[in-house]
Amino acid sequence: MRTRLLPLLIVLLAAVLLALGVPLAVSWAAGQQQRVVVDRIDDTARFAALAQFVSDGPSGSRRTTTDGRWETLRSEMESYYGVYGIRAGVFYRNGSAMANAPGDWFVPPAGEVREAFDEALLSRRSHDPRQVWPWQRSRLVVASPVIRDGDVVAVVVTDSPTGQMRSQILRGWLFIGAGEIAAMLLAVGAALRLTGWVLRPVRILDATTHDIATGRLKSRVAVGGGPPELRRLARSFNEMADNVEDVLEQQRAFVADASHQLRNPLSALLLRIELLALELPAGNEEIASVRTEGKRLAQVLDDLLDLALAEHAEADLRLTDIGALAEERVAAWSPAADAKDVRLTGDRPPLTAWADPIALSSALDAVIDNAVKFTPEGGTVEVSVSADGDISTVVVTDTGPGLTGEELERVGDRFWRSGRHQNVKGSGLGLSITRALLAAGGGSIDYSHHEPRGLRVTVSVPRNADSGQRV
Repeated sequence: MRTRLLPLLIVLLAAVLLALGVPLAVSWAAGQQQRVVVDRIDDTARFAALAQFVSDGPSGSRRTTTDGRWETLRSEMESYYGVYGIRAGVFYRNGSAMANAPGDWFVPPAGEVREAFDEALLSRRSHDPRQVWPWQRSRLVVASPVIRDGDVVAVVVTDSPTGQMRSQILRGWLFIGAGEIAAMLLAVGAALRLTGWVLRPVRILDATTHDIATGRLKSRVAVGGGPPELRRLARSFNEMADNVEDVLEQQRAFVADASHQLRNPLSALLLRIELLALELPAGNEEIASVRTEGKRLAQVLDDLLDLALAEHAEADLRLTDIGALAEERVAAWSPAADAKDVRLTGDRPPLTAWADPIALSSALDAVIDNAVKFTPEGGTVEVSVSADGDISTVVVTDTGPGLTGEELERVGDRFWRSGRHQNVKGSGLGLSITRALLAAGGGSIDYSHHEPRGLRVTVSVPRNADSGQRV
């Protein structure tokens, strides 16, 4: 869940920071340009004030005599150009120069300077130049009219380079970008902490649910940090788990008590059947049938009691050589296999694991018994031991009829037996007992097809103590 939630939070945070950063960067660039434009407006206004009182020829052409104001204007413009590198000029309405610096700069017939000049002739300052971005090599042109007696007699034009302004905009953008990156890193760190704080109780709840589902009914959620809603959920989950454990405990107790209480009357009933059989002719089919059903009922009661004990008992985990244990169980089942002409094979090297030896022996007995029982004469049952990472496995395969896909989903259920094998002796509880015994020690049992035919049963136990302990 974290891998889905965290990218979503990061994308949202990035979108928010961009939504704030882009307008801020644009505003910074506009502010820097506006500051330059205001300075140029002030400069053109000062030059216009000087040019307002410079005497002209009667035709409005460039003056032919000199005076102090014209000398001052010319000197100011030359100094202005020399210090700032900004071209400046006062041009009559016909475009001729009253004063300009450098001396070879004039109003061109077209372009941005001409547009600003023509706009100032309309007795208003030229519009603010278009925004200049750091990657553009544009210039800023500002024009102001020189008005005398209500008429525009000349225009002051400044043409500024933008290199310094663009550098300042770029530095500001770098500063904003660094701030955005720092804010993004802080936001990602906060998102990591937030998602960890929110999802940690969920992960604990998921792990505890898995433990309970695999038979570790003592597992509980530690009610700690996280949002109040998740803390309430953890408490509710623990209450639910307590109730479920109580119900299952009552069920186990009932099964164990019922099995135990029924054994004595059933034993007495079987004894009376044997006594009755002595009074009837030998080979009576009805008595034989009743005797068989009575023994079958006794076996079911024994299996029910074993299942109740298996689900209730704590595992005695210890470091066990499962290779030697599997070899011992194969040797124990060899006479039964030989009687059916079934070969017991497989590779069982020494291999340690963390398991309850008695529980694992009982589980292997049930699995090998089933394999030998359903393997036809001349078939093979293979019992092999191997390790895969933190898990040790005992794999039992046979060459019997196997199970269908639907049957594989139900194998191990209590009292379930395949409809094709109802004539084979058994109560349908052996594999359920096996699963309960293995689950108590952190182990498991899985069933699958064995090619070309038969069943493959994999008994898995942990190789270290931590994996095998109850939670």
